[in-house]
Amino acid sequence: MSRKDNEKKETKPRKTEETSIGREIWEYVKMIAIVVAVVVFVEQVIVINARIPSPSMENTIMTGDQIFGNRLAYVKSDPQRYDIVIFYYPDDEKQKFIKRVIGLPGETVTIRDGKVYINDSTEPLCDDFCPETPVGDFGPYEVPEGCYFMLGDNRNVSKDSRYWLNPYVEKDKIIGKAFLRYWPLNKISLIE
Repeated sequence: MSRKDNEKKETKPRKTEETSIGREIWEYVKMIAIVVAVVVFVEQVIVINARIPSPSMENTIMTGDQIFGNRLAYVKSDPQRYDIVIFYYPDDEKQKFIKRVIGLPGETVTIRDGKVYINDSTEPLCDDFCPETPVGDFGPYEVPEGCYFMLGDNRNVSKDSRYWLNPYVEKDKIIGKAFLRYWPLNKISLIE
């Protein structure tokens, strides 16, 4: 066998090794791209990730908790009273807020001595999720069609529909329904 033939045989394995490494790198790049695309899709279409910056929803959701919201919750249905939702703040849509739905479209909401009354009912709404007795008189608020009246659970410190320039949240500004607290890890739980 000539020296030339030996050199040809030696170069072939090198090319195969380089091709294998190149293919392996390409497979990793494809896998990473697919994972990134799936994560972006899930975050933009299915869930919203939110961090709670204030005590307005305590003790249901605490300051610093991180939660997931279901972006698809209201595709075929409407928000219900007591749902906890993430939405664009009506006075500055660059901000996202999280509050509890209290007033539904077409209802009149009145707050007397901290208790919420709907449509002049003599029975106040249940507020057993509030950490302390709410105070104050507000309203009446006539909730327009397609809109919702929001209150925080920690009503005595919450800046909510009672204080906003635009007190109602339109349905299409609701991003999702809160469903899972995932941080801190020792408090992982469904949000009801």
